[in-house]
Amino acid sequence: MTEVLRTTREDGVATLTITRPEKLNALTARVHAELRGALAACAEDEAVKVVVLTGEGRAFSAGQDLTEDLPRGPDGRIDLGPPLARDYNPLIETLVSYPKITIAALNGPAVGASMNIALACDILLAARSAYLQEAFARIALIPDAGGTYFLPRLVGPKRALALMLTTDPVPAAEAQAMGLVHKVFDDADFAREAGAFAMRLAEGPRLAYRLTKEAVAKSLDNDLAAQLALEAKLQQEAGFSDDFAEGVAAFREKRAPRYG
Repeated sequence: MTEVLRTTREDGVATLTITRPEKLNALTARVHAELRGALAACAEDEAVKVVVLTGEGRAFSAGQDLTEDLPRGPDGRIDLGPPLARDYNPLIETLVSYPKITIAALNGPAVGASMNIALACDILLAARSAYLQEAFARIALIPDAGGTYFLPRLVGPKRALALMLTTDPVPAAEAQAMGLVHKVFDDADFAREAGAFAMRLAEGPRLAYRLTKEAVAKSLDNDLAAQLALEAKLQQEAGFSDDFAEGVAAFREKRAPRYG
């Protein structure tokens, strides 16, 4: 069987690369299974601080591989319920609650479900030629993999609905202006720049990162009083950490901190 996912580790960064370039890295049950396994392994690996998800070749991913042998109902029609329950929903839930920083490095187009998988990551980086596309309506489907959850919260319900109904691609620079993408790099520099970005984060304080992720996630449902209370609780936890002691020592000694 050919490889569908490659995992590399370097300086605290684990890079998960979907390796189906001949299919534009379209997603299958096997890709999902290997992604879940790799994410679980990275979560348990103390040496990994940042996980980067990307694709090989000219696409991040074309979304679901519609040539895969998908389950069918009694009338012989494709039943999309089982793949969502088995593959997509667990992946999205894993990414949203992941204990380490996740980066979607869009080396090329992120279409359909792969766009929403990218949106489930903490940070999106994009090559200048990349684009995002909610392409579901082109084949008479609704956005899944969390698309109807993430996109309205990120760009507002009206713009999200327009992108979903028109299926218009969103170029990287426009996605950055919308707040979907954090950084856009020239194609020729993308791999190097994205790697450097991830390694810079890997040098930071992992507990503070995890607590910050928790605070931001809960802010969407909290009122101000609840959020202030949560900040106080999490800040107390961060303040007791070795990383905080190191950060203060480095500040006083006018040197770069060395976090564990």
